[in-house]
Amino acid sequence: MAQIIELTSRNGLDYLHGLLERGQDMQPLLLEIGEDLTESTKQRFSSATGPDGTAWAPNSGLTLARYSSMFARKKDGELTKRSAQKLAGKKPLTGETRALATTINYQVRDVGAVGIGSPMVYAATHQHGAKSGEFGFGLYATRVGSFPIPWGDIPARPFLGASDSDKANIVSLVQSYLMEG
Repeated sequence: MAQIIELTSRNGLDYLHGLLERGQDMQPLLLEIGEDLTESTKQRFSSATGPDGTAWAPNSGLTLARYSSMFARKKDGELTKRSAQKLAGKKPLTGETRALATTINYQVRDVGAVGIGSPMVYAATHQHGAKSGEFGFGLYATRVGSFPIPWGDIPARPFLGASDSDKANIVSLVQSYLMEG
């Protein structure tokens, strides 16, 4: 059995009209969602966790060894105290330039979507992981030979996606946007 609801109050009609109008232009809402998701994604690099709260796989010994080759050493070959502290604090996905974390951005795609990502060519590899040699083999520039690309297995370390907190925030933003006026 259908029920008919008749709005006779001008306030009710104005409210409904405003709700329909705001629903026609979602761009301001999508911009706000994009800003918030960009910031929460950047924070994952500090916490070294994925959107679901799972800690990222630690750096491998080989990665740490390659990274440590950039640090100052004592005459006996040992790392200086400062270099050792820097190496101990090395989090996954944070290189010297921090390019991946600093290039997270968003783009409003159309009337109903916003995309979050990074323009770095290796972003998808870190998001999804890759097996050694998955992308083929390359040649050394200074000698004959080849090497697998990537040179070792890279575990997936998801940094893109909406956490439960992000989802709750999006719901709150949508409610606030549609109900304002």
